[in-house]
Amino acid sequence: MKGNSKKENIFDFKLFKRLFIYIKPYKGVFFGLLILVILLAAFSAATPYITKHAIDDSIAKHEAKDFLQYVLIMLGVLIMQTLFQLSFIFYAAWLGQNLVMDVRVKLFKHLLRFKMKYYDNSSVGVLITRAVTDMQRIADIFGEGLFMIFRDLLAMVVVFGCMVFINWRLSLIVFVMLPLLLYATRIFQKYMKKAFEEVRNEVSNLNSFVQERLTGMKILQLFTREDIEYKKFKTINERHKKGWLKTVWYNSIFFPLADLSASITIGMVAWYGGLNVVLEGTVSQGDLIAFIMFIPMLFRPLRQIADKFNTLQMGMVAANRVFKVLDTTSQIDDTGTYVAEHFKGAIAFKNVHFSYVKEEKVLKGISFNVNAGETVAIVGATGAGKSTIINLLNRFYEINEGVIAIDDINIKDVTLASLRTQIAVVLQDVFLFADTILNNITLNHPEISEAEVQQAAKDIGVHEFIMSLPNGYHYNVKERGVMLSSGQRQLISFLRAYVTNPSILILDEATSSVDSYSEQLIQNATDKITKGRTSIVIAHRLATIKKADKIIVMDSGEIVEQGTHVELLKKENGYYKNLYEVQFLKEEVA
Repeated sequence: MKGNSKKENIFDFKLFKRLFIYIKPYKGVFFGLLILVILLAAFSAATPYITKHAIDDSIAKHEAKDFLQYVLIMLGVLIMQTLFQLSFIFYAAWLGQNLVMDVRVKLFKHLLRFKMKYYDNSSVGVLITRAVTDMQRIADIFGEGLFMIFRDLLAMVVVFGCMVFINWRLSLIVFVMLPLLLYATRIFQKYMKKAFEEVRNEVSNLNSFVQERLTGMKILQLFTREDIEYKKFKTINERHKKGWLKTVWYNSIFFPLADLSASITIGMVAWYGGLNVVLEGTVSQGDLIAFIMFIPMLFRPLRQIADKFNTLQMGMVAANRVFKVLDTTSQIDDTGTYVAEHFKGAIAFKNVHFSYVKEEKVLKGISFNVNAGETVAIVGATGAGKSTIINLLNRFYEINEGVIAIDDINIKDVTLASLRTQIAVVLQDVFLFADTILNNITLNHPEISEAEVQQAAKDIGVHEFIMSLPNGYHYNVKERGVMLSSGQRQLISFLRAYVTNPSILILDEATSSVDSYSEQLIQNATDKITKGRTSIVIAHRLATIKKADKIIVMDSGEIVEQGTHVELLKKENGYYKNLYEVQFLKEEVA
């Protein structure tokens, strides 16, 4: 029961306190807005009050003596109110956008340092929603929610006081209706909070579904899944629609009731006040007109508060989701103190155990050594643990047991940035950003010039290929490099690795789906960039395996054999020999 009551709180002060921390750099604007709120509330009751005196002192007495003065005062009040209102709206939005900019930067910085395991288990679409859509909702807390609610509440207090001061009898009629509307507003806010939580969930699901399907569109079309995915999308979209319609339904009930309450109150005041003016004279004409002006000013803010509370609720729900990501501790512990400027390249895995999922071991106590400057090929069936070795050497994941060392230094003792700077990886699945070839190679590193890139391209034999493209190194490859073939993308990734001049090179050599020309270029590039540096190659081609100084053969997370190509072929019934005869011998004969 306790947990449920907490969920049903209309306003989460603890959450708002966290948001308030981000206001500190802009506290001058924040307090300036509070002053504007007070001024706007004070001015809100001025027009009906001036109108009352203009009617009672001039119009009712048929005297024009002070009437022009009242008109000029009212004009001045309206001008000041307009200026204050303009400043209030602008700076409330300004504060919201600046605050959310800071939160978004912090969130993105946080995401950049998450372990790969976090992304393995998270939806990209949901994270995009957190970083973009939810952020705008947080900005609306200040631009359209909190200050607006505070302004309207203060205006209601001022109007309330003026009404009692002018005529307490007429005020009683108004205040009979007010508690009913306040109760209805409370119920409305409670149900709207639940509805908006449902909406935010469905928005995340929708974003995630669309992002994944657009990314994997080729697969959907290859396997003719269009109709099935269309039906799934309709189902998700239907849930999203129902969530929004629920909020529309609550609005369609509350706001007409609020308008009806205001109209009934005006009618009752006009009836009672009108009779009083005619029969008793205890209510003046000015009082009656002022009250008819005051009632909408009392009820409308209440209606607006409910409307703005919707915005506030959506913002608080969004803030809660964003803070959940910020509170996630999924970073690799970067507690190392050794800054690696250059490794000799001796690598040692000592009894390394690892599992992506608890109690499902991927590596089962593997141990091997790579001497500085050696090229080591790792072979084995799919799922043997080859790619896992790459991930662990770069500390994308933490090992469960054992030690991984480079030059006899535990990689946990090396700062994460310097470790990864000294290790370059060419993956099988090449990812290119929607940018120029030059920026995809340098990744906007300020110390790598275009001249250096061109020289590196010439060194590994890909300069001519790049220059054959429109605009050469400034050719935009579009999203994920769709403007290039798989072989061309692979060449760009080789060059990206080469220009960093790493101490250790890791290659997931993938040439099975490229043309013979690109394959030759890739082979030449491989020979060039592995020369003179420690290289670990997940080998797919016999030519690379035969050139390796050592071959590590893996099966089911264990090293079953080690040695050179010739040594391993001499082993009777050896794992590698069998693999060679089944997989590689055909390639050699061809």
